[in-house]
Amino acid sequence: MSATLPTRQRLSEVRYEIRGELARRARELEAQGRSLIKLNIGNPGAFGFRAPEHLQRAIADHIAGTDPYTHQQGLPQAREAIAAFHKARGTPNASPERVFVGNGVSELIDISLRALLNPGDEVLLPSPDYPLWSAATILNDGRPVYYRCDPENGFLPDPEQMEALVSSRTRAIVLINPNNPTGAAYPRALLERIVAIAQKHKLLLMADEIYDGILYDGNTFEPIAPLAGDLPCLSFGGLSKVHRACGWRVGWAVLSGDPLASGDYHHAMDLLGALRLCANVPGQFAIEAALHGQDTITPLCEPGGRLYEARRALVECCAASEHLQLVAPQGALYGFPSVVGPAAQGFDDHAFALEMLESEDVLIVPGSSFNVPYRNHFRVTLLPEPAQLREVFARIDRVLARRAATAAEPHAAVA
Repeated sequence: MSATLPTRQRLSEVRYEIRGELARRARELEAQGRSLIKLNIGNPGAFGFRAPEHLQRAIADHIAGTDPYTHQQGLPQAREAIAAFHKARGTPNASPERVFVGNGVSELIDISLRALLNPGDEVLLPSPDYPLWSAATILNDGRPVYYRCDPENGFLPDPEQMEALVSSRTRAIVLINPNNPTGAAYPRALLERIVAIAQKHKLLLMADEIYDGILYDGNTFEPIAPLAGDLPCLSFGGLSKVHRACGWRVGWAVLSGDPLASGDYHHAMDLLGALRLCANVPGQFAIEAALHGQDTITPLCEPGGRLYEARRALVECCAASEHLQLVAPQGALYGFPSVVGPAAQGFDDHAFALEMLESEDVLIVPGSSFNVPYRNHFRVTLLPEPAQLREVFARIDRVLARRAATAAEPHAAVA
């Protein structure tokens, strides 16, 4: 018998339940013929959404020119379009030379942390976070340090608690705004206080703003780069969410602030980009049309729009349930409800997610997968049709009612 092939030890510290054990079990059930409602991934195309037609045409019209590699930072015209978009919203020193196009924001998160971290360096991450940020920090030999975004505070962080976590090893503050998984949208005053912390301690700001155009009920998005001024800041965006083109794998990062202060970091990112040659070329031809063409996301987020009505279904279902509480999402594509009351007694989010899968044919993500210390939350995506989302919460309530009834049963008297 051959020896077991060893793997990297730090992988044992990485969690990504969004596509992990529960998703593998879901595939097994589907292979058995079960029909599942899968709410684990914010994947618009899997729920019938299509990338806008003018983006599709932009790629089709240029497909003949997409065979060669392009510059490691991206197509010149794509970077010009991104720089112009950021300049229009006040990003300082937004220029094509400071734009990096990647195979989705996911690749750029990895590259940006690899360019920054030495072994043992720390990154301040929100809790809950999108777990790729934790994974990329760990796999680039850094240490995640979590600042709390508690539901009691609308999932917004406390700047004083954030600053108390800064140490001599801290290199960056990560923001996810609007937030995945909670839907929180950060107000300007809060962002200004976070910028002040980064300025005081000379930290890089890393702003995951992939959901910047997905907002509900008059909530607004505040980009942090204009507030950061000369402070080095990386702002991430892409086509996957606002433009419903996940499979095209097109993301970007804009390095703003004082070019002299971030010159070495710019060169490090450029080197790492060159090592992987370039990002997907066809999808880059859609960037200009996406950022400077028709707005196709706002109608989906307004009353009557599909995302708005799915969010309404989520809010109403949680309000009607005696077992659930919800901080209504202000943006993004998710809800992060908590289980309360008797149903929460002895509650384990992973066991609950497995029960929902096995008994109700619904795949959700346990809340602890997002690096929180509590075990009574779960995440769902808002991408299904509203009626289907209501059906999902009827099934969730059915399971929670059984749990509450069990918790209420008197213990048998000891003979």
